[in-house]
Amino acid sequence: MLKIIKYSEQYAKPSIEIWNDIVQDGIAFPQTELLTEKTASDFFNSQSFTGLALDSDSDEVVGLYILHPNNVGRCGHISNASYAVKKDRRGQHIGEFLVKDCLKKAKEVGFRILQFNAVVATNTSALKLYKKLGFVQLGKIPNGFLLKNGEYEDIIPHYIELK
Repeated sequence: MLKIIKYSEQYAKPSIEIWNDIVQDGIAFPQTELLTEKTASDFFNSQSFTGLALDSDSDEVVGLYILHPNNVGRCGHISNASYAVKKDRRGQHIGEFLVKDCLKKAKEVGFRILQFNAVVATNTSALKLYKKLGFVQLGKIPNGFLLKNGEYEDIIPHYIELK
């Protein structure tokens, strides 16, 4: 069983490891710089919400998400989020658990829309999940994501209205 808690420094090390695994893979997140203990604190605490998925039995961090505004001012009601699941726990519906919690949290903190700017076309598990949850695809941006190997991949923006 899983539970979501707000990020705290107590869980910095596993949160950094999970986040950095995604960045190092170079196939999903736009970031290229790895988090350190110093930068992670600022990064995770600067979000509208950083949620950690903990295994209820062991309190192990098995995934996390960050939620923040996608833009400012007149578009400040649109949020954006990123999700990361621990490598050895993938395929266990943790990502779905994170997205569903994020949808509730986004509405709770006052956002009206959740938008993903850059879902990489080869991220088939994310694409399948977002379709299942009712996200709308906005088309395709050819060669919008630079992979770690130097090749480019298409990205597919998505959104969902928070009701």
